[in-house]
Amino acid sequence: MPPARTLAATLFMTLDGVVEAPDKWSFPFWSDETGKFKLDELRATDALLLGRVTYEGFAAAWPGRKDEEGFADRFNSMPKYVASKTLKKLEWNNSHLIKGDLAAEVSKLKQQPGHDIVIHGSPTLIRSLLPHDLIDEYRLLVYPIVLGRGKRLFDEASQAKLKLAESETFSKGVVKLVYRRDDAAKTAAKAGSPARK
Repeated sequence: MPPARTLAATLFMTLDGVVEAPDKWSFPFWSDETGKFKLDELRATDALLLGRVTYEGFAAAWPGRKDEEGFADRFNSMPKYVASKTLKKLEWNNSHLIKGDLAAEVSKLKQQPGHDIVIHGSPTLIRSLLPHDLIDEYRLLVYPIVLGRGKRLFDEASQAKLKLAESETFSKGVVKLVYRRDDAAKTAAKAGSPARK
């Protein structure tokens, strides 16, 4: 059996953990490094997994966009899998509603051949998948701003064992952090012994 596809969550986040409405606070910190990171990420992706709120925002904004790099064309054409209990019809090109057990359906998606599946935003979706150990990477761009309020990625019930895989500081103070599941910690916990580094 081929290895499972990587499921990655990618988010813009403030220093105090807010991920809501990055369009209102992230643009002053945009840089060539941010653009390269997002373009490279998109090139390694061939499917999106989105929650309802993010899907509706993207479906309203992306279909009419064009750019020289081909970002918009690729984003618009790739399959989009949407987790929603309320949406009945999806208008955006190549969008598919996930029906039934979310964790089981996402697990099936990961077993299909292909490249990365990426969750953009969608903190509620991320929190619902967290207990099922389905998210392999968290790609966070942490912005040097504190908002004090807004929807955060994790809440009081969130738990995960992660290890830092990459970090880089961009020219405008944004820090790229990539965390991966710490499978060694999970294996050790099941065996009853501490994880080794």
